Amino acid sequence: MLEKLNELTESHGELRRGSGLVSGVIALSLGMLCFLGVLAFHFPEYLTTPELRKSYDVDTLRMLMFAALVISGGISLVNILFNRSRWLSGAAFLLVAATALLGGHKVPVNDFADNTPYIGLDWFILDLLGSSLIFIFVEKLFALRKDQPVFRAEWQTDFHHFVVNHMLVGFMLLATNLMVHKFFGWAGNEGVRGWVEGLPFWAGVLLIVLVADLVQYWTHRAYHQVPLLWRLHAVHHSVKSMDWLAGSRQHVAEVLITRTLVLAPIYVLGFSKEVIDAYIVIVGFQAVFNHANVSVRLGPLRYLIVTPNFHHWHHSQDQEALDRNYAAHFAFIDHLFGTAVKSTRLWPERYGVLGDYVPTGFFRQCKFPFTWRG
Repeated sequence: MLEKLNELTESHGELRRGSGLVSGVIALSLGMLCFLGVLAFHFPEYLTTPELRKSYDVDTLRMLMFAALVISGGISLVNILFNRSRWLSGAAFLLVAATALLGGHKVPVNDFADNTPYIGLDWFILDLLGSSLIFIFVEKLFALRKDQPVFRAEWQTDFHHFVVNHMLVGFMLLATNLMVHKFFGWAGNEGVRGWVEGLPFWAGVLLIVLVADLVQYWTHRAYHQVPLLWRLHAVHHSVKSMDWLAGSRQHVAEVLITRTLVLAPIYVLGFSKEVIDAYIVIVGFQAVFNHANVSVRLGPLRYLIVTPNFHHWHHSQDQEALDRNYAAHFAFIDHLFGTAVKSTRLWPERYGVLGDYVPTGFFRQCKFPFTWRG
């Protein structure tokens, strides 16, 4: 069983239908998330994110886990009974059984310390579940490259980046907050902060997205034009297939630098919590959607808002797209500064770094900026 599971995780391509592979992968994925979820219920002080704990409805989370256990266990049993990829469904059922033995959705959550070191296991579970359910479905409905499978080449590398960048969310939040307060704390002005905080919600959201995107634009441009920074950013550009998981390929050092610089004006200007929460939702959605394998252009609105079409060009190896389309939210910023792609073609042909010199594999990509002699 372990040998076949290892072979599955190291492979890529379309899953053969009618053999129990598709349903087995769904059951295994849900079983794994349930197992990780029950661990988070047992050790919330070490495995959950303090900022998210305040928003949780524990009863809703219990219902979600129960539903996932039923679906995973049900699919596994049906596949085992009908001899469809028994090794895969057997592994899924073992995870469901282990989760149930550990208390499942009924694990009590008692009072616990709120200032312990932690990893963002809960953020990883919720984001993976939400992103995969939404964006895999959307990609199948509106696929740009219809022959591209869910498990395309190098998906393992991007999944490793996804896991690490989510698990280290606590470290990243702590590090970025410390750097923002240390280097930009002096810049706050109570008059300006009071005015910004008093803006209507809609105006505050538009302003925070604009401010963040202007910082993002110039930071992003610097990653392309400063050789030392390009060493980090080249990892993100090395992805050769665009989909919902592709945006996760980011060097940890780049994530820290970018988040610190983007959060700095947000902190200095004093946006309200509600506006910041709305911005987090917007940036989280666009970060995934703009890399997705979907054929979306939005007509004339594409000159205003960043779409998958706009950002796919940024990842292209095509000559007319090199060092173009830096904005993350508002496409008009690139048109304003003269860095928007101008092409007669609708979509780019090839993705990745020109020359394909970035290595594959998570650990080699982590070392790449410090070992590359180019």
